[in-house]
Amino acid sequence: MKQIVDINNWVRMATRRSGAQVQRAAEAPQGAEAVDVEAQQVSDEESEDSKSTRLTLMEEVLLLGIKDREGYTSFWNDCISSGLRGCMLVELGLRNRVELERLGMRRRGLLSRKVIIKSSTPTGDVLLDEALKHVKETEPPDSVQNWIELLSGETWNPLKLRYQLRNVRERIAKNLVEKGVLTTEKQNFLLFDMTTHPLVDSTAKQRLVRKVQDSLLSRWVNDTTRMEKRSLALIYLAHASDVLDNALTSLSDDDYELAMKRVRELLELDPDVESQKPGSNEVLWAAVAAFLK
Repeated sequence: MKQIVDINNWVRMATRRSGAQVQRAAEAPQGAEAVDVEAQQVSDEESEDSKSTRLTLMEEVLLLGIKDREGYTSFWNDCISSGLRGCMLVELGLRNRVELERLGMRRRGLLSRKVIIKSSTPTGDVLLDEALKHVKETEPPDSVQNWIELLSGETWNPLKLRYQLRNVRERIAKNLVEKGVLTTEKQNFLLFDMTTHPLVDSTAKQRLVRKVQDSLLSRWVNDTTRMEKRSLALIYLAHASDVLDNALTSLSDDDYELAMKRVRELLELDPDVESQKPGSNEVLWAAVAAFLK
């Protein structure tokens, strides 16, 4: 009799185990599907960056602007200085360090909303942390447009000159030297010597150029909410810094015209409208609004 009871207990336990296995097997596709959806949300650019040197927006824009052999940006480019400051603010926004103040009862435009601290945790990048410190310690807070001017030193108020970030291009270039993308040389220009940073890692530059080209051609989606945020930011900020064309000159005439047509479409968008769409980054669109003003 005892043996019969033991056998019955064993059968019930085996049935429960097999039932649990069936249930787990039934749930497995759902879990796998969730993983697949999450994996699809990770952009090709990010997965490619994870296998190589990850660059900040400032480094990407400067790398597009630097002449490969000469190692310096065009003397005629007077936009890249403010463009790099815009890159810093957008980078801080993408890293969830700063955000725009909340909308009140009265709806205000992006250019009038102030930048506030979301997290004061250091980023590990000296320039970004310096800009973050300025934003954190400033009362009352200021707008993205004003911060771009303050960090560039473009102010008539002598009391606010302390916010200017100095030697930005040189400091960003040194970051690229440390990452093995550029090197450092001295060149003589008749009356003076100048430190230059020629390109040594052509693969990194080609990868960056291809990233811009693919975003406007093979991976183009006519919807900013579906575009990878860093790629979208890079297109806008490279244009604001007058270096976007450097990434498109290697295209065929037809592809170049198509890419520029899509750039114009992006420039014609209303930043205030785009910033209200789900998943958008308001700091990015505030910087876009400041440069399009």
